[in-house]
Amino acid sequence: MSARVHESPPSPLRGWLGVAAITASLFVFLTTELMPVGLLTPLSESLDISVGVAGLMVTAQGVAAGLGVPFIVAWTRRVDRRPLLTTLLAVLALGNLVTAVSPNYPLILGTRLCMGFASGVFWAIGVSMAMRIVPERHANRAAAVVMSGISVATVVGIPLGTVIEAQTDWRTTFGIWAGLSVLVLIAVVALIPSMPSQNAVSVREVFQLPLRNGQLRTALFIVVFFVLGHFGAYTFVRPYLEDTADASSAFITTVLIIFGVGGAVGNFVAGYTVNKSLRGTFVIGLVGLLVALLLLRTVGNGETGAVVALVLWGLSFGAVQLSQINMTLAAAPETFEAAMSLNTMAYNTCIALGALFGGLFVDHVGVTSVIWFGVTLAAASLLLRLGTGWGKKTPDNESEDDLVPTAG
Repeated sequence: MSARVHESPPSPLRGWLGVAAITASLFVFLTTELMPVGLLTPLSESLDISVGVAGLMVTAQGVAAGLGVPFIVAWTRRVDRRPLLTTLLAVLALGNLVTAVSPNYPLILGTRLCMGFASGVFWAIGVSMAMRIVPERHANRAAAVVMSGISVATVVGIPLGTVIEAQTDWRTTFGIWAGLSVLVLIAVVALIPSMPSQNAVSVREVFQLPLRNGQLRTALFIVVFFVLGHFGAYTFVRPYLEDTADASSAFITTVLIIFGVGGAVGNFVAGYTVNKSLRGTFVIGLVGLLVALLLLRTVGNGETGAVVALVLWGLSFGAVQLSQINMTLAAAPETFEAAMSLNTMAYNTCIALGALFGGLFVDHVGVTSVIWFGVTLAAASLLLRLGTGWGKKTPDNESEDDLVPTAG
């Protein structure tokens, strides 16, 4: 990628071990952020709050991650990335520990806000760190490995949290994740070399990017609608299945694993197809996501229908997820971390808003309403992508797909 400033990486083995440590960091950050999705029912019962209010745990962390990241990334633009990442992991570990022992819900929400700031900064710097510690020719492969942590977190992390909670309780689950965060912190200290900041961009310049860059602006709007729709529905998949399919905890764990496996497969396939047609991959993935939501609403009241819908949903989400990251990188390759900070702001803020709006629908209309919420917003994202002129030709007469930085 042209934004990458070439430097002498560590030995190939240590470089890839460092990539593994960054991938592990993504795993603990993402599973911590989404852990409440699989624990909404026991959380709400234990804390004597509604399911919708419990969903605010996702909202709080997403709001902080989204709104804080452009400022923090700019303010730390001259800070070595290695100590910055270790600090972020220390905040995550402490936050999980406080959540595990917290006596009340307001303290949990405040803690999630603090953890959100750390999570947002990681999303902005993690991929670029991985690209810098391997040989130049493997930079894009390193980016793909790190992003595969999204699928691993979905396949293993969130269902594993559900299993641990079923055998113990939700407090023990967060306590274990605090320990995992400490282990990852140790790995980062041991395996990642000093990494002075690159491409320093001020706060003002960060927020000017979408004003000057029409492709980036369009990509961010597409991300907003997609994430609102997906997470507005996905956050409440457990209470939805419990209500409509009378699903057991074991069945919900199974379908969450199935969703994660589907996401991993979709991510893998999209890693090849985005290089041939980024636009086509995104459109097909989003159509699949819409079909999956409609299937869940129409035939998801039985176990077979629910499994089919979650398989398709996972496949489609994996493809769309990789596509939207590539769209952002293709739109602003010269300002990599700054563009990713804006992507993170849009993505995480909309996770939060999706959970918030979904919770309002659940509490005031009914749990089935979140499916229609998801369909509406995902359709808006699809229509925007189909209706935009971006991708036909660039000022340099290159197609959008020529600009894909092959993160897959």
